[in-house]
Amino acid sequence: MNAATRLGLLVSMTFALALAPAMSVKSAGPTATLATPESFSSIGDTAARSAALFAEAGKVLTSARCVNCHPAGDRPLQTDAGRLHQPPVERGADGFGAVSARCSTCHQGANFDPAGMPGHAHWHLAPREMAWQGKTVGEICVQVKDPARNGGRTLAQIHDHMTNDSLVGWAWAPGYGRASAPGTQKELGALLDAWIKTGAVCPT
Repeated sequence: MNAATRLGLLVSMTFALALAPAMSVKSAGPTATLATPESFSSIGDTAARSAALFAEAGKVLTSARCVNCHPAGDRPLQTDAGRLHQPPVERGADGFGAVSARCSTCHQGANFDPAGMPGHAHWHLAPREMAWQGKTVGEICVQVKDPARNGGRTLAQIHDHMTNDSLVGWAWAPGYGRASAPGTQKELGALLDAWIKTGAVCPT
């Protein structure tokens, strides 16, 4: 580790430790539960049921755990309030941070709860075209279906990504002082599966 990297890590850890007293001792827990796909069976119109299923899944996509890494700008957001990342960092060309301040400098392979530092082996920002900040659930839905703005994925690949990707799964185990995403990753996957099977209609 070179001197610049060590300095960046020291600065980031200092900020994290300074914030730690204001945090809860443990994760704040889920902010909401998710309804099951079966609970929408009373909606007779298939298109309306499909849109309602995505609206329910949208509770996850619009949570801080997702939006913080899908920001509208080039700086990640942090905390349940979605404030700009401190210390200031940039997206970088590949989403893994600037050359002088890579995400992995501070965000290691797992959460480091003593300092309130979240972590994952592939910690990074979603591409700019996948920004969700400030968008409605309906707008996010249209974006999720658009291969030009979803990483070239099919609906089946979107479902697999959101259901099985471990970085997505971090949203339900965010560590020290952070509310997890609503429900569970498995429940999100079930909603998206039902949404796709009913025509993948977007809410308005």
